[in-house]
Amino acid sequence: MKRLEGKSAIITGAARGIGLAFAKAYAAEGARVAIADINMKAAREAAESLGSGAIAVKMDVTDQASIDAAVAEVEHSFGGIDILINNAALFTAAPVTDITRADYDRVFAVNVAGTLFTMQTVAKGMIARGKGGKIINMASQAGRRGESLVAVYCASKAAVISLSQSAGLNLIEHGINVNAIAPGVVDGEHWDGVDALFAKYEGKAPGQKKKEAGEAVPFGRMGRAEDLTGMAIFLATPEADYIVAQTYNVDGGNWMS
Repeated sequence: MKRLEGKSAIITGAARGIGLAFAKAYAAEGARVAIADINMKAAREAAESLGSGAIAVKMDVTDQASIDAAVAEVEHSFGGIDILINNAALFTAAPVTDITRADYDRVFAVNVAGTLFTMQTVAKGMIARGKGGKIINMASQAGRRGESLVAVYCASKAAVISLSQSAGLNLIEHGINVNAIAPGVVDGEHWDGVDALFAKYEGKAPGQKKKEAGEAVPFGRMGRAEDLTGMAIFLATPEADYIVAQTYNVDGGNWMS
């Protein structure tokens, strides 16, 4: 029997990258998967690639009405939600003296408020259904420490770790396990933007920061989205029932805590 057979999951920001890798892994393990993304064209294409057990729903995690509508659609389609992965996120980098309020508000609206209020909405449905559930929030090794040019992103991911702790302690009384995953440097199209920001502020040649980041990983390379799927599957299974309010590093040895 597949490990997630009969379960239903909603994954935010799942039309590409890490979220799509999670969706593919969950579908392979027998779960019905809702690809929740602001880009409906990409979400539909992703859902179609997974087969009949997947659907696409439009969700803007900065808009409560959008969250409510998407969650209600998934609950109606699947008869309830067993698993939520809060994966939607934004990255930014700048010296502290260059940070703007607009950039701060944008990142916290997605990474922190988006995580909190999507978690809240899904948890309400889980509580009403009375069957418990699993919530997995995507943190980062950046949330474990400060970084010179990454103050806003680091702070947002530290907040995700803290939210996962508080929500985990609160929601376990309803049989809902809340935990988080903290990836390290994960290769993908988003790294083009990350690399460009470091090139701007550190005077590095294009591609240099990415090369340095990969070489600094004790495992010997940058992570891949698929490196994270094992933990995402495990935390959604009954094997993880006794795990509450924890954040797991999956980073090739970059950070120990």
